[in-house]
Amino acid sequence: MNATISFCDEQICLLPTGALYWPRVEMLVISDLHLGKSERIARQGGTLLPPYETTETLTKLSDAIEATEAKTVLCLGDSFDDRLAAAALDDVHVSTLQRLQAGRRWLWIEGNHDPGPLDLAGTHLSEHREGPFVFRHIAASPCESGEISGHYHPKARIRHASSRCFLVDHARMILPAFGAYTGGLSWTTPELRRLFADKATAYLTGRRILAVPVPRAARSEA
Repeated sequence: MNATISFCDEQICLLPTGALYWPRVEMLVISDLHLGKSERIARQGGTLLPPYETTETLTKLSDAIEATEAKTVLCLGDSFDDRLAAAALDDVHVSTLQRLQAGRRWLWIEGNHDPGPLDLAGTHLSEHREGPFVFRHIAASPCESGEISGHYHPKARIRHASSRCFLVDHARMILPAFGAYTGGLSWTTPELRRLFADKATAYLTGRRILAVPVPRAARSEA
């Protein structure tokens, strides 16, 4: 079940998949797809992972686009695990991306894993401003009101269960990672917690969105 919140005087829908939908402009926002992660790890001599994450992630993205009927898709960076992973996409995955892009405005925000323009359709930007929002990959400090970013892959632990989550306060929002093979950073780590006001909310993903106050102080989550 989606959750609709007011953020910078705009109605925003948070989807259980970790995507964000801005109904007024019919924009779907996702972050940190990390397509091609298994290929990149294998290429660099790491653990061999089943090479299915790109299919799983693109299928989830396709479902989100179909459910929202989004006319714009904005990818908040680290869409690919590195530039070589983008170049190594097989023809099936390229065709899937082309199908999803057809008839839509598609915005690629640069990430730290995929800096610079890629050889794919769409508009490639370092950041994007629209309405009251600024979309970028990594949160800036000090905060700029209306900032929406990714990068940190926030996760929350409640009663020994861990969930990807959106982190939101009055001025800033950080999206969870959308990709299938992405890890996460605890919501209470100082690096992440310092970015938010004392009163911040975590919206946990899963079958439905669950809103939980973010603890003010870091605590052990072992």
